[in-house]
Amino acid sequence: MRNRPSPLFANVVFVLSVAVLVAVGAWYLAGGGAQPASASLHLTQADWQVAQDAADFSAPPLTQDSKALAGAWEHAVLPSALPAAPDQSAGKVRTTWVRLSAQGQPMPSGPLALYGARLKVEGTVAVYADGRLVHRAQQQGQLWNSLFTPLWLVLDKRADDAPVNEILIRLEHPPAVRVGLSSLWLGPPEALRGRYYLRQWLQRELPATLSAAFLVVGIFALLVWMRRRQETDYLLFFNLAAVSFAGHLHYYVGLPILNDWFAWLTSNALFWLVTVLHLFLRQLHGRRLTWLTRAVVGVTVLTSVLTLPVVAVLPVFPSTSVLVPVMYAIVVLMAATVCLVGGISAWRRSSEGRLLALGLGVCTLLGVPDWLLHNNVISPEGWFLGAYTNAVTFAMFGFLMYRRYVNAIGKVEQLNASLEQVNAGLAQRLQTREAELELSYQRLREAEMRQTISDERQRLMQDMHDGLGSYLISAIRSVERGDASDLQVSQILKDCLDDLKLTIDSMEPVEADLLLLLATLRFRLEPRLEGTGVALLWEVRELPTLAWLDPSSALNILRIVQETIANILRHTRASEIRVGTALSAEGVQVTIEDNGQGFDVEKALGAAAGRGLHNQQRRAQAVDGKVSWESGPAGTQFMLWLPLERGGRQPLPQG
Repeated sequence: MRNRPSPLFANVVFVLSVAVLVAVGAWYLAGGGAQPASASLHLTQADWQVAQDAADFSAPPLTQDSKALAGAWEHAVLPSALPAAPDQSAGKVRTTWVRLSAQGQPMPSGPLALYGARLKVEGTVAVYADGRLVHRAQQQGQLWNSLFTPLWLVLDKRADDAPVNEILIRLEHPPAVRVGLSSLWLGPPEALRGRYYLRQWLQRELPATLSAAFLVVGIFALLVWMRRRQETDYLLFFNLAAVSFAGHLHYYVGLPILNDWFAWLTSNALFWLVTVLHLFLRQLHGRRLTWLTRAVVGVTVLTSVLTLPVVAVLPVFPSTSVLVPVMYAIVVLMAATVCLVGGISAWRRSSEGRLLALGLGVCTLLGVPDWLLHNNVISPEGWFLGAYTNAVTFAMFGFLMYRRYVNAIGKVEQLNASLEQVNAGLAQRLQTREAELELSYQRLREAEMRQTISDERQRLMQDMHDGLGSYLISAIRSVERGDASDLQVSQILKDCLDDLKLTIDSMEPVEADLLLLLATLRFRLEPRLEGTGVALLWEVRELPTLAWLDPSSALNILRIVQETIANILRHTRASEIRVGTALSAEGVQVTIEDNGQGFDVEKALGAAAGRGLHNQQRRAQAVDGKVSWESGPAGTQFMLWLPLERGGRQPLPQG
């Protein structure tokens, strides 16, 4: 069994992980706060005025004295969204000046930093310290930069070591856009860096990390869908992650991207996000909701088309800063509708659908402060909580994936347990069956052994009847008739003894080796040949084994070879016998040659001839073999061909 960590161990690991994250965050946010924030000056009082509208954006001058500005100054308390000034001309760009005074306030020595939570403007920003340009941020086409990136500026210490008395901010923007400004802090960088890091981390870097993690998981889901195309949930999850990532780019992207297309992408991505969530909800609760689907898709497509930069340049369309709050209102209304209808549809159908509807409702609530900030309803120092809808969505779908993973693991474990029980039952049944088969096999083996013994007894009796019995009967008849000499009787008895030896030799295990069988015959014949003065030349070669060579077949081969050598000794007066073997195309060949006087083969095979050669033919046919003779004055050559493989066994020849 696999070892699993205990719950206590898992909890300890979780607590330590959270502690490490908190420690890292605390170290990051501390930012070296060696001095308290009380050492800094909090600027909450400001004066502002609007200059004459211009035809286009322009570069700020290197120096600017606030007293040289011709407009009338109006007072404002920060944080505040400055009131919209009446139209002054048909110009494209309006310049708003904001003046903050630090005169008479105690200032520490050394470099100073200027920090502000937010400058809400669509355009350019320039900052002057005592009339000298110290910061220039070209934000034309970068609405997201001032909204979500806090102002952080370290002022160089002047050579005359004079304190900073006045901060002047120049803001260029379209006339229809209202300017918003948070309160500013002026003080040592060490005292203000913690505030800046906190705002930077919570408003930009943490949402960026969550969005990146969400996108990575979405890409993983896309790869899974590419291998499992029938499971569309993975494709929807990837679309959700990609659209959510695109819809929140404006919270943390700091690259110079064209404002029109970037605003179109980030604004419409919210509509796409709600559409994907609706499709996901519909997949979970199983209801088609055709009317709602058509409405959601129709509003999304219509908004995406009408807000295209190539369409929005028409006079009927307002500025992006004016259009975005309207789009936020529409998307919040659409998300609330999808959340309500989806939650009702999934109430008794899907627990996952209820969770998704709840998450969509939370995301909708988080988007309300964004809409209020865009419409200057709440302070510019507020938080864009829409940046954390990715976190809610990520956590929600992460929980769903976790549940599905745990449920899948549980089902696998249940299946494994069931399989183990089935395997245990099968193993027990298999053991019982094996015991039964073993018993049956033993009985079958005993029966086969009895049958083999019976067959072998029958074969021996048949061989003794055909061979030894016929020789003894011939000897008895010759003696009874009195026409056999002692030498003939002795020869008959020797033939009986040779046949008995052959029968015994055929019972020896030869392991399908023809050469071993011939060697056994040679051992029997050599003593007899030595008494006759006939030389035996043994020229056998290595041969393949014959799988069909059983005792019955071995006896047939021995009798064929013995009969051939006996005929040579009786009739040919040979002084030399040569035995050889060879491998042919589909079999093996045994050749026996002598240097005797030869005989007429056709006459010997005739009807009036004896049965010796015919017996050899029948025995060869019994093992699917062939025999042939070639005889002449110089001697006789006998050839026995045997197949390498046999289709079946043949019965023993009689006689």
